[in-house]
Amino acid sequence: MAHKKSSGSAKNGRDSQSKRLGVKRYDGELVLPGTIIVRQRGTRIHPGVNVGMGRDFTIFASVLGRVKFQPFRKGGRKKVSILPASQ
Repeated sequence: MAHKKSSGSAKNGRDSQSKRLGVKRYDGELVLPGTIIVRQRGTRIHPGVNVGMGRDFTIFASVLGRVKFQPFRKGGRKKVSILPASQ
């Protein structure tokens, strides 16, 4: 008895929307207060001086200045700070 080969089922073909995570402002960039610097899940990058951290671990600038990424502890971790702009 002949059988027709069935086509692929509809179990595939879905994916979640991208969350647009990552570094938004890089080292040396001038930022205004409230500017988002990093969007992340968990503290991959830790907050330093003159930055705040939201409840979803978003790091943002709290003063006008330049972004500075620095090493933080061991294991290649980093922290981000803002060096205030001189008026």
